Amino acid sequence: MRPPLFDHKPPVAATLLTARLPQKPPPKRFIERPSSRWIRFQLWFNAYRKFFAMVVTCNAVGLILAITGVWKYAREYTGACVLGNLLMAILMRNELFGRCLYLIVNTLFAKWPPLAFRLACTSVLQHLGGIHSGCAISGFMWLIYRVVTMFIDHRNNHSAVLTAGLVTNIAVAISIVSALPWVRNTHHNVFERHHRFIGWLGLASTWVFVILGDSYNISTHSWNPNGLMIIRQQDFWFAFGMTVFVLIPWFTIREVPVQAEIPSPKVVVLRFERGMQQGLLARISRSSIMEYHAFGIISEGKHAKEHYLICGVQGDFTRKLVENPPTHLWTRELKFAGVSNTSNLYKRGIRVCTGTGLGAALSTCLQSPDWYLIWIGSDQEKTFGPTIAGLIHKLGHERYLLWDSKKMGGRPDTMKLIKEAYAYWKAEVVFITSNWQGNQEMMEGCKEAGIPAFGTLWDF
Repeated sequence: MRPPLFDHKPPVAATLLTARLPQKPPPKRFIERPSSRWIRFQLWFNAYRKFFAMVVTCNAVGLILAITGVWKYAREYTGACVLGNLLMAILMRNELFGRCLYLIVNTLFAKWPPLAFRLACTSVLQHLGGIHSGCAISGFMWLIYRVVTMFIDHRNNHSAVLTAGLVTNIAVAISIVSALPWVRNTHHNVFERHHRFIGWLGLASTWVFVILGDSYNISTHSWNPNGLMIIRQQDFWFAFGMTVFVLIPWFTIREVPVQAEIPSPKVVVLRFERGMQQGLLARISRSSIMEYHAFGIISEGKHAKEHYLICGVQGDFTRKLVENPPTHLWTRELKFAGVSNTSNLYKRGIRVCTGTGLGAALSTCLQSPDWYLIWIGSDQEKTFGPTIAGLIHKLGHERYLLWDSKKMGGRPDTMKLIKEAYAYWKAEVVFITSNWQGNQEMMEGCKEAGIPAFGTLWDF
């Protein structure tokens, strides 16, 4: 039997925002019961932090062994330890590499393995940023060790090599600091400019450091710029790999036409040509190399003629999209995959979102009849306009629940909605896209209820 939430039939003339809602609105304010510390710790120490801790710990042990003289290889080939870590950090954030991983997992493990294995696959793919951060920090630690040992033995090292090492150290440090969560989330433009342009400077100085370091003979204090000797070194190939993976996304940038629909001062809906598979995110910018902003892609499938981005007004970039609607935008044709891309692994699932989080959620439900949508917001039909309302209607009333907090007397008991939908839909997993507070409440509630769930990340 269907639970009470879904028991009634919508009226014939039901609007988008009144279809399939509970007959009695809840109190205006629902107070969540705080979760236990153990539940909060489990969510905090997620796969991201486990990857980060594992990578940094292994490198720290290796660094200690190198300093104490136990690990001879690391003392002799410190540059390989530096660049090997930095290469892995760049690789984990490369769109092509990520898409390949998602494709392999979705192809090999769709629906048939045990649920625990499929959940682990999603968790690993979602939290690859832990390896990215861990390797970046570890590479920096090895770089400090490399430069310090060179300055200790400065009499045997040329000043040009020492200078290149110092510049590389400073550039990598600035790039890492600019990517810290509190900088990235509160000063996005600072993060974009420093992480990208100082990162490019760091890559250039790395090349100088590698070539000068491999060309200078500390025994004879002479230069030997032998090209064959340089390309035989590990440092060269690690630096080459870093350069290739940094450049790949930039070869795919294009300026494309766009149509802007502004249903309200809070939102702009951007329409682009061609359809997309579900679970992808787009990076867009008004210029070719300045700050790029990521948004979830809404599309009915690869066969569709167009796809959409929902951009809520939250900062300067999105505000200007409303005030001065663009006719063309720069975007990367190579899109990157989000956690929703693993929805193919599951037989049935629930997609929960609030406000503009619909942009990352709707494609999954449009392209798969096995997914159920819960969308919580305020005056959605007026705020997001007829285009989004039309796409929602295509799901069919039996596959979505929309909660208008303005008309329903406040925000709902989200866990009650999720639990009832989870049981009714016989789902295997819940994907959540919300703000920090909403995400935290729902993730804690799902963890406590034993419902497998994946939410938005702010720590990668």
